[in-house]
Amino acid sequence: MKTGDEKRKQARTAGEGGRGEQSARKIKIRTYKNAGVDIDAGSELVRLIKPLVKETFNSRVITDIGGFSGLYSFDIERFNQPVLVSSTDGVGSKLKLAFLTGRHDTIGIDLVAMCVNDILAQGAKPLFFLDYMAMSKVDLPLAEQIIKGIVSGCQEAQCALIGGETAELPDFYAPGEYDLAGFVVGVVDRDKVIDGSEIGVGDQIIGLASSGLHSNGYTLVRRVVLEELQMKVSDPLLSSTVGEELLRPTRIYVNTVQMLLRDFHILGIAHITGGGLIDNIPRVLPQGCQAVIGKESWTRPEIFDFIQESGEIAEGEMFRTFNMGLGLVLVVRAEQCQEILERLQGMNEPVFHIGEIKERPEGESPLLLV
Repeated sequence: MKTGDEKRKQARTAGEGGRGEQSARKIKIRTYKNAGVDIDAGSELVRLIKPLVKETFNSRVITDIGGFSGLYSFDIERFNQPVLVSSTDGVGSKLKLAFLTGRHDTIGIDLVAMCVNDILAQGAKPLFFLDYMAMSKVDLPLAEQIIKGIVSGCQEAQCALIGGETAELPDFYAPGEYDLAGFVVGVVDRDKVIDGSEIGVGDQIIGLASSGLHSNGYTLVRRVVLEELQMKVSDPLLSSTVGEELLRPTRIYVNTVQMLLRDFHILGIAHITGGGLIDNIPRVLPQGCQAVIGKESWTRPEIFDFIQESGEIAEGEMFRTFNMGLGLVLVVRAEQCQEILERLQGMNEPVFHIGEIKERPEGESPLLLV
């Protein structure tokens, strides 16, 4: 029979042993990697993408990938009063199509396009771009494909990819899923800022073709195509497959518009994104002006008719959700309209004369579709 001291000693020993076992169990997860975040994988990604990213560099980039920030020295002597113009955006639920198809090399183009086309609306030339990528786990082949798309978009927009962030968030995202955000900075001379303030009655409206859906309205598209029609991404759709059609990259209009700005006076530019033609064109119109647009004045890609008919969607809803085949809209002087159309056609740019600016009757919408 044990004495009281022996019982107390046994209790202490058992207690210490219990704590020891518990401590050992905790030690198994007391590293960031065991908790779900692999710092080494993040470092390897930086090493892997450095050659890709450097393809976007120019003589103004004075930093390298992997630092705490990106450095860019733009040529201030080219401008009388330089104004920096910035924008940030994402790709939205179009990402779901990338997850379903397993194709990730074009979604980065969408990311760049959504940002650079926005600053283009003020006449700005993109200078540099940064990206934010968050995923459940750093998947090196997947991340490399995404970055390849971003690099491709930056090259087309003639801007440098000078930095970014890859966040590994295992508690936020399902395996294989991720989110993207982009940020661009551009520059324009103060006296060349395009803000729509010069637009007046008699000015003409020109539309530049989209490549399709671009990056807006995908929640509705997925409801119609994937849920109601129960189509798979490999099923045929129009001239391609569901996946190919719905992942078609957003067009980047930087080169086209920058060439126009050298020789013509552009009064207003609207990037047709969320809100469609109905919400975006009025953003550049002064009070008292109404944009009168001919609905049959441009060639509408088949995908929009397919979605409208299959989903039994009202026309007004279509024009407020999608670009309907026009990714960028320009307002120009009547005397320059024909020459601009001819210049764009000579550049093999699908372009349409879609309407004109009229006086806005009291109480009427700033945009009229006829």
